[in-house]
Amino acid sequence: MDGSVWLGPNAVLAFKREGYHLFDFNAQDFADALSFRGLQKLIFRNVTYGIGEMYRGVFLGAQIKILQKYIPELSLSDVLRGPTGVRAQALDRDGNLVDDFVFDGGVGDLGSRVLHVRNAPSPAATSSLSIAEMVADEVESRFTL
Repeated sequence: MDGSVWLGPNAVLAFKREGYHLFDFNAQDFADALSFRGLQKLIFRNVTYGIGEMYRGVFLGAQIKILQKYIPELSLSDVLRGPTGVRAQALDRDGNLVDDFVFDGGVGDLGSRVLHVRNAPSPAATSSLSIAEMVADEVESRFTL
């Protein structure tokens, strides 16, 4: 509405579970992520693309160069770095992104009455009524109400 143009967001590996700043790093979180075989497979399949995305995320000039294919008059002075965020993304053991919800239940007296909804991919907030319907359907199929 105000004439501004937003760039992004991109999605790159965070080096900290709750790393809300560009250079946040936690060695244990990073090691945990890299030890997962699914992430290793994803990285090896997309290493060139991933490095390029991370490079463009850090160096705005590199991102501007790509964008100038679409908006030739765009310059670095037109761009301000926006806020960062963290979005958890489920990944299977084969290195594939899980595109939808994962429903899990517990075991035992209490656990069997619990439904866990994991991996709420974007645009979760903008489709909340559809999500509520999906969760309600899952509850109905798992529990006797």
